[in-house]
Formats: sequence, C-alpha cells, structure tokens
Amino acid sequence: MRVVCLDLEGVLVPEIWINVAEKTGIEELRLTTRDIPDYDVLMKKRLGILDEHSLTLKDIQEVISSMSPLPGAGDFLEELRSEYQVIILSDTFDQFASPLMRQLRWPTLFCNTLEVDDAHRITGYRLRQQDGKRKAVEALRSLNMRIIASGDSYNDISMLSSAHAGVLFRPPENIIAEYPEFPVTREYGELRREIDRSFAGIPV
Repeated sequence: MRVVCLDLEGVLVPEIWINVAEKTGIEELRLTTRDIPDYDVLMKKRLGILDEHSLTLKDIQEVISSMSPLPGAGDFLEELRSEYQVIILSDTFDQFASPLMRQLRWPTLFCNTLEVDDAHRITGYRLRQQDGKRKAVEALRSLNMRIIASGDSYNDISMLSSAHAGVLFRPPENIIAEYPEFPVTREYGELRREIDRSFAGIPV
C-alpha cells in the first residue's frame, strides 16, 4: 500500500497562528515551527502570550472559522486520494482543525489536543506522543507500507527523514539551506509529480 503523509499548515491550509497574529495585531504570535525548531519552547511562548492578552480558545476558533484551505489544496488532495492513501500528520490541535477539515472533506488527521478550562482559557496541551509525526511514519512502515511525506517546517524533518522519500513544499530559505537532501516543490502540480516519481522509485 502506498501512503502519502502530509503536514497540514503550510501544505494544505494557511498557518493558523499567523492568521491569529494578523487578526489580533500580536506580532509575536507569527512565530511558527519554521522559526523555532523546539515545539515545546514555541508552544509555551504562545500560551504565555495568550494568557498575557486574555485570548481564549473561542477567540482563536473565531479566526479559524473565517479561514479557507490554500488555493488549489482541495483539488490537489482529492486527486491524491484517488490514487493513494493520505494521512495528515499535524502538530495542530483537534479543537482548531474541524472547520478546515470540513472544507477538505474530512481527510484522516492525526493531531494533538489542547487543555482548556471552564472559562475557555488554554492552559496547556497534550501531544499525541513525542515526535509523533516520525513515529506515525515508522509505524506505517512497520506494516510494510510505502511512505512519501511532505512538509515545510523544522517539525516535519524527522517525518520526511523516516519516510521512504521526503519532499519539502514551499519551505522558507533557512529550511532549504539546512536540509538540501530534500527536493523543494512550490506548486501542487510539482508536488504531485514528485510524489509519483518517488513512489515509482520505491521497490514493491
């Protein structure tokens, strides 16, 4: 079986936290895993900012409800699913993802969970497991599945490295410079061709 593992934000939908930053005017929330490799450091920083500005889960969900997938993402995903199994491996949270998953016709999503109090304050988060993207790919490979993975950020690199082949999609220049072993694609047609080419090169 051939499985494509895709990151969500940056590959199929806009960066949620950047949209929150734009709506609230809080520039520090623009930082993502493209900027800070350590996810725990990044999330603790985000939670501190939310607390400082009294932003709740409902405030963020309101922003997300106004978002749409990236142009062309729906058609790309639909065509990809006609030939391959597709799993979205993301460090986002189930409380964030539903409006965007609905627009993408509910692909399979593995993500994390926020801890929220009765006042809708985000008090913490629970990872599915540490380095969950890599471990998901390794688990799929243990079932003798052939895996191609695509992402754009530091937190995608272990996933790309663990797959039979990894492809960067619209990565920033710092990621390109640090990980020249991965091919770089910038349009969905280009990504699809690279996925097809990579699968063709993997022994059955």
